Amino acid sequence: MTTHKLFIDGEYRAAKSGKTFDKISPSTGKKIADVHEALAEDVNDAVEAAAAALNGPWGKMPKAERCDLLMKLADAIDARKADFMEAEVQDTGHTRGFAEKVEIPRGAANFRIFAEMLKNTGGEYFHMDTHDGTGAANLELHRPKGVIGVISPWNAPFLLMTWKVGPALACGNTVVVKPSEESPATATLLGEVMNEVGIPKGVYNVIHGFGPESAGELLTQHPKVNGITFTGETRTGEAIMKQAAIGLRDVSFELGGKNPAIVFADADMDKAIEVTMRSCFANTGQVCLGTERIYVERPIFDEFVSRLKAGADGLKQGGPDTDGATIGPLISAEHREKVLSYYKKAADLGATIVTGGGVPDFPEGDYRNEGFFVEPTIWTGLPEDSPIVREEIFGPCCHIQPFDTEEEVIAMANDTNYGLSATLLTENLGRAHRVGGKMEVGLVWVNSWFLRDLRTAFGGSKSSGIGREGGVHSLEFYTERTNLCLKL
Repeated sequence: MTTHKLFIDGEYRAAKSGKTFDKISPSTGKKIADVHEALAEDVNDAVEAAAAALNGPWGKMPKAERCDLLMKLADAIDARKADFMEAEVQDTGHTRGFAEKVEIPRGAANFRIFAEMLKNTGGEYFHMDTHDGTGAANLELHRPKGVIGVISPWNAPFLLMTWKVGPALACGNTVVVKPSEESPATATLLGEVMNEVGIPKGVYNVIHGFGPESAGELLTQHPKVNGITFTGETRTGEAIMKQAAIGLRDVSFELGGKNPAIVFADADMDKAIEVTMRSCFANTGQVCLGTERIYVERPIFDEFVSRLKAGADGLKQGGPDTDGATIGPLISAEHREKVLSYYKKAADLGATIVTGGGVPDFPEGDYRNEGFFVEPTIWTGLPEDSPIVREEIFGPCCHIQPFDTEEEVIAMANDTNYGLSATLLTENLGRAHRVGGKMEVGLVWVNSWFLRDLRTAFGGSKSSGIGREGGVHSLEFYTERTNLCLKL
């Protein structure tokens, strides 16, 4: 049985209250770890350690040296890839292929790319004329924002946690990380690697616990936290924003989505099926950028539905130790109940269930019967105002709707409170530009999905988020800018 302690000021330690909670395997439904829950005293210690590190060796370290140290950290993560992969798959139930090819390499890349990028990023310079003819120089200076509270989700724990910690540290900040209570392992393990490569104490801290009246709320309320970055549900983001308003702390949010895919009749059908199979069912649909609404031009509607059904029916369910598994369990019993409630609601509302709609039937005695598995599910036939079409489900499911004109499908795709991403399938470059430019989202993919250049701006519109991160855009959140005006 594993125990996940808190990581504060470079050391692993038990929660001062002695409180722990159980971590349950999504694949088997069995307890796999005890996790120490941080309460007020622990959270304060973590924030104070982070604040002190800003005035210590980390705060005095030249930018180039700091970035070189983060490059060394990325190499150390690569060297321990197997350890991080094992920790991740046991927490999440992800297939080993997904963890090995996507999650852990991207975690290392998040440190490497931001270190390389920010090492060579300068500020603006403007010369201005003055009435006496001597002129003045305006220099843009960047300084760390301070202590950053990082609250990361369970659906891609290591990838999404390092997506925040990487640029935060590259910019010279210190962090207190509150990973999801469902996925504590990789954030905890990273503390060990931080020590191995010589990251100063207090720069990286990890506290475990829940949201309200626990580690999450205590962190966002702490007056010495200078900025909060959060990925998760929109309602939780709203609650954090209220807490951050006290002291006018900065926030960066990547929240929920109900993302559309639009398949035009001129699309390459093989490519369209491959892309939407991934966008709907990758990581068991537990991807903020995933597709839950598909709009298909009427002439190819029946063929598309038939072929997507065949693809969904061909997925093999299992945990990380199931040979050939292509789709894993949901993260928890609670989340499975949520997803299944939508499956029932869809049936009650008269949806045509193309495939799935329930819990898979495994052989008697199969370990998967105790895990949190649901069937990949496809619906048709519901109106656009149905809760199945409007509300984020966050499971391996999608509703497919036919359309006839560009104007019609643009209106349907944008008729949502969310605005995170959209996917367009078309071989017409003009259409891709025309329709892509009208999508009310932060990110549009054409003939692809989840293809990310970390130098580009990332974030959502409407209820899907606030702010942009990625590349130099991360400077907007993780630093404070000062204009230095020098009279010449």
